[in-house]
Amino acid sequence: MLNQEQINEVVELCQNLIKSSSYSGNEGDVVKKLTAYFEKNGFDSVHVDKYGNIIGCIKGNRPGPKVMFDGHIDTVPVQDATKWDHDPFGAEIVDGKIYGRGTSDMKGAVAAMACAAVNFAKSTNRDFAGEIYVAGVVHEECFEGVAAREISAYVKPDYVIIGEASQLNIKIGQRGRGEVVVETIGKPCHSANPEKGINAVYKMAKVIEAIRTLKPTHHPVLGDGILELTDIKSAPYPGASVVPEYCRATYDRRLLVNETKESVLAPIQALLDQLMAEDAELKVKVSYATGTEMCFTGNEITGERFFPGWLYDENDEFVQDVYKELQGMGYTPSITQYNFCTNGSHYAGEAGIKTLGLGPSRENLAHTINEYIEIDQLAKVCDCYTGVMKALLK
Repeated sequence: MLNQEQINEVVELCQNLIKSSSYSGNEGDVVKKLTAYFEKNGFDSVHVDKYGNIIGCIKGNRPGPKVMFDGHIDTVPVQDATKWDHDPFGAEIVDGKIYGRGTSDMKGAVAAMACAAVNFAKSTNRDFAGEIYVAGVVHEECFEGVAAREISAYVKPDYVIIGEASQLNIKIGQRGRGEVVVETIGKPCHSANPEKGINAVYKMAKVIEAIRTLKPTHHPVLGDGILELTDIKSAPYPGASVVPEYCRATYDRRLLVNETKESVLAPIQALLDQLMAEDAELKVKVSYATGTEMCFTGNEITGERFFPGWLYDENDEFVQDVYKELQGMGYTPSITQYNFCTNGSHYAGEAGIKTLGLGPSRENLAHTINEYIEIDQLAKVCDCYTGVMKALLK
């Protein structure tokens, strides 16, 4: 367990990070604070890439595997600070909890990762085989796994630990996420004479009903590959006295392991082809949404919104090594899966890097008013991360 000095250090770093607002694209102040912490505490190198991701490294005295701890440093915005009981950027401590935006999602875990690396290096006098990396990742709230591609290309890790909230349980998988866009093209005309046009919204209504008949894919562990309508837009908008010539519907598709961009769209495309064969006026297409955001570095980050699912076997050696080490330290983790999407979509889903999740506090605190992290959880996960290092750096 951590001593009081170590607990104070991780609490102080967490509070320091919370006090800097870091909405996606504005993570620069947090990067400066982590840089200062890394440099003050003897990290061998500190690297900030083109997107603004920060990567600190501590090397052991002997060659060995690279273990990387991944925690995103961007947060969702605070919509209305007046609804909070505590300043969302005040990092106040009340009844053993630190309050603030990003405490549980996930600056608490980032602080614990950084402190754990320092604690482990000191306790071993760096007499371990391998390298420890702590990555503060940008733009995760916009693009799960996109900025992480730059990190894995730089580090080339053998293992990745995702610090998303898990109440100190071990997570070995997740469903991924695809943002599927369906578009219908109509023919505009005056709404007083609708027979002269083709209403793209009416066409979309038929398409939506047909898509609801598609049977979801299924995985015995991860569940259904859900396809759910999340929004719909028409153009022109507002459409005063005009039949809409365009309609766009967006679907959230939860991805299972081994599903590809092509395999996900194939049944939708087959259905649309059938509908167009039956209706000569229907023009409809399907694709993935793409997004572009500006980084605080001045560079753009762009990604297609397809983030794969992943799953490891709980009996895989690296999972059991961590599990047994944590048990030996007095912890009782369960081995389960995340219910949401993480940067593991890249590390495990795209790159095939051995990945597991281990984080503090409860996942349902993310994005909430009065978000907090328990100091007890913060201290314990910091301790657990040193256990992970011991288990894998051998």
